[in-house]
Amino acid sequence: MSNRVLCREASHAGSWYTASGPQLNAQLEGWLSQVQSTKRPARAIIAPHAGYTYCGSCAAHAYKQVDPNITRKIFILGPSHHVPLSRCALSSVDIYRTPLYDLRIDQKIYAELWKTGMFERMSLQTDEDEHSIEMHLPYTAKAMESHKDEFTIIPVLVGALSESKEQEFGKLFSKYLADPSNLFVVSSDFCHWGQRFRYSYYDESQGEIYRSIEHLDKMGMSIIEQLDPVSFSNYLKKYHNTICGRHPIGVLLNAINELQKNGMNMSFSFLNYAQSSQCRNWQDSSVSYAAGALMVH
Repeated sequence: MSNRVLCREASHAGSWYTASGPQLNAQLEGWLSQVQSTKRPARAIIAPHAGYTYCGSCAAHAYKQVDPNITRKIFILGPSHHVPLSRCALSSVDIYRTPLYDLRIDQKIYAELWKTGMFERMSLQTDEDEHSIEMHLPYTAKAMESHKDEFTIIPVLVGALSESKEQEFGKLFSKYLADPSNLFVVSSDFCHWGQRFRYSYYDESQGEIYRSIEHLDKMGMSIIEQLDPVSFSNYLKKYHNTICGRHPIGVLLNAINELQKNGMNMSFSFLNYAQSSQCRNWQDSSVSYAAGALMVH
């Protein structure tokens, strides 16, 4: 085995966000400067993974809660959009590139995770095709810039897990969530509405379509804030809301649940909600975004 360092390129730079480091830095700085840090230090955040023109300002609400002075390991849990995956997968590289600076994968934690036998290995192709983790890398780099050589990342691609698997992975990750120097980033958009997403739930009592979407999303968000994985599963079964990060969210809720059983006191708050556009008729489509933070008391 050679000791060649393997890198994942910033494959979505230049399309989903700017490939220019200085420009990207200025954009992130702009979004973050407009936001208050009311929930610091966050132990976990939920934030969107769309192109930054759509969700950059929403995501800032979550990243503003990250405290770089205490955070040393960042677990990034993103859903798999392109490959069928029934478990979770880990990267095969050492370095994730961003236009700001390179992020190092924590091979020590990866070794602990490999040892469980619960993970698959993603190919470099799968890794670079997937955007759900990558869209969090520039924000992570920005939030952590004051300690850029002192932290590592643990990217985890989350498959279409059964409820019992969400519980197993939640249990596994709970011991890492218990550590104040760890941060969990959970990657998810909310409702994908319209014909192109094959989802058109509409509750007319809410008024315009976009109001119905907001009501549906906020119902889900308040269930997440209750930190109850079973209620969240039931909500998804009932409304089939197209929350693409539902499995990473399920894993987080199960990890929290595990720690609450052991007497840990936590609260989750959503801080921002946005839609890519306002749907008013059946031809329209939109994606919703929400940003929130978990605090340990």
